[in-house]
Amino acid sequence: MMVKGQAIRPARFKSGSLAVYAGFALFTLVILVPIYWMLRSSLANAADLIKLPLVYFPSPTLKNFDTLVTQVPFFQYVRNSLIFALGTTLVTLLVSFLAAYGFARIPFPGSGILLWALVLSMALPDVGTIVPLYRVLKDLHLLDKIGGITLVMSSTLAPFTVWVLVSFIKQVPYEIEEAAIIDGASLPRIFWYILAPVTLPGLVTMGLINFINAWNNLLYPLSFTTSPSSKTLSVSITEVFAGYSPWGKPWELIMAVGVTMTVPIVILILFSQRAIVRGLVGGAIK
Repeated sequence: MMVKGQAIRPARFKSGSLAVYAGFALFTLVILVPIYWMLRSSLANAADLIKLPLVYFPSPTLKNFDTLVTQVPFFQYVRNSLIFALGTTLVTLLVSFLAAYGFARIPFPGSGILLWALVLSMALPDVGTIVPLYRVLKDLHLLDKIGGITLVMSSTLAPFTVWVLVSFIKQVPYEIEEAAIIDGASLPRIFWYILAPVTLPGLVTMGLINFINAWNNLLYPLSFTTSPSSKTLSVSITEVFAGYSPWGKPWELIMAVGVTMTVPIVILILFSQRAIVRGLVGGAIK
C-alpha cells in the first residue's frame, strides 16, 4: 500500500502542478493579448486595421508616431506629464507623511474614526467632484495650470497614502524617538534621520503608485486645463480625432498614444516591482 501511495502522490502532485501552470498560462495570455493588439495597431497602417480577414502581423511602420508628434505638441505634453506626475508624487508624500505621523503618534478623541472617514472618502466618484473642484480652482486662480491639477490629484491620492504610511510609522518603537528628543533632536531631524529611513520602503512604494496614477490620469487634466502649456500627454488621446469623421476614428493614432504612455510605466514597474511588493507587504505586517 505504501508503494502504491508513493506512486499515486507524485502523479497527483504533477497533475495539480500542470493545472496551476495552465491557469497561469491562460491568465498571462489574457493579459498579453490586449497589449500585443495595442502595439500591433500602433505600428500598422490604417488600412491594415480594417482588413478582413484580420492581419495579425502587418508590416511595421513608425508613421503613426510621426503623425502623433506633428498633430499635437507631443514633447510639451510629455514635459507637462512629468511635472504633473512628479509634483503630485512629492506633494502627496509630504502631506501624507505628516498626516500619518499625527494619526500614529498623537492620540486624540476620534482619531480612528477620522482615519476611517479619510479612507472612506476614496469611495467618492471622481466625476461627482468635478464641479466643486472646478469652482475651488477658479477661486484660487489655478485653472489651466499644472499646479492646479497637481493639487487636485494630490488630494485624491492622499487618503490611501496616509493609511499605508500609518502602518509603517506604528512599527517604529516610540522609545527611539523619545531617546532622540532627550538628546536634543528636533522634530524635523527625527523625521529625516529616524522615521524616513525606516519607512523608506513604504515611501518608495507609495511614490511609485502615486506617480503611475498621476501619469495615467485623464479626468483632471481634461477637465481643468485648456491650453497646451498645461495639458498632459493623456489629453492627446482626445485630440488625435482632429480631421477625422465619427465613422473613421484614427485607431492607429489612439494606439500610438497608448503605447507612448504605457511603455514608460511598464519599464518603471519592471525595475521597481520588488520594491513595490516589499513595501506593500511591510505595511501590512504589524
